[in-house]
Amino acid sequence: MGAPFVRGRFEELPELPRLPHAYARSIARDVAVNSKHFGNIRAHVREFGNGPPLLLVHGLMTTSYSYRYVLERLGLKYRLLVPDLPGCGSSDKPDTTYGPAELATFIGELVDALGIRGCVTVGNSMGGYLCMRAALRDPTLFSKLVNVHSPAFPELRLHAMNFLLKVPGVAAGLSAFVRRDPLRWVHKNVHYFDESLKSLEEAHAYGDPLATTEGVRAFTRYLRDAMSARGLGEFTNELAQRKQQNLAFPIPLCLIYSRHDPLVSPTVAERLAPLIPDAKLHWLENTSHLAHVDTPDAVADVVEAFFAN
Repeated sequence: MGAPFVRGRFEELPELPRLPHAYARSIARDVAVNSKHFGNIRAHVREFGNGPPLLLVHGLMTTSYSYRYVLERLGLKYRLLVPDLPGCGSSDKPDTTYGPAELATFIGELVDALGIRGCVTVGNSMGGYLCMRAALRDPTLFSKLVNVHSPAFPELRLHAMNFLLKVPGVAAGLSAFVRRDPLRWVHKNVHYFDESLKSLEEAHAYGDPLATTEGVRAFTRYLRDAMSARGLGEFTNELAQRKQQNLAFPIPLCLIYSRHDPLVSPTVAERLAPLIPDAKLHWLENTSHLAHVDTPDAVADVVEAFFAN
């Protein structure tokens, strides 16, 4: 391991990750979901382990593969269900919008298609944000939720990105740029505290979907729609209003944040936690907003303890 967050050369990536994982041993399923917004689509879901169901929801530009290092540990106690969100990984990629409200609703539709309503859930990054929105919309969807380092506030850079992606030709230009070399794009834009965890296997897991017209189109719409500053503003305004009315978050909530992250600032947690005073906040050191990759045991420790109480 070199200095934190220092990216190595793409040409030097190993074929396989230096740390083994259980993703290839997970069971692959295609689940039919009748979605109000996305239509009748096929959701790719990985299963691993035995016990009560635990849903794991990935973040932006990643897939179910991002949970590879917690499968064995959490699979000892839970039946893990790890989907690729619409437009991502091996799931269908419909030609539509990918707004946060629609994606939060889809998570509920998927939960019902899997027959696991009331499950415990972990969401990472954008996935944590979407799961919080889903819980606010439908408090019976999950019994408990762990949010691992999600965005929460309409930052200036998001306003700028949303504006640019609405300018004619910008989304098409970005799509062409990403498709020119999607593996290098992934290598450059996925950030770890320990960059030696990267491999060509990971680059293909995240980059191959971006090599297709449908995949890169969905990715740019995630940037434009799911990560809209307006949507994040509505979300935090709702949390602020609930606090003002002395309303707790609908279900037990745990927030896990890294002290060091160049992508989603730790100040997000410092601003978010006061809006949800009943939530538990755990800080992790020497990790990233993809803490389940950098420090999987530390994340699993918090998850298991929170779900056990």
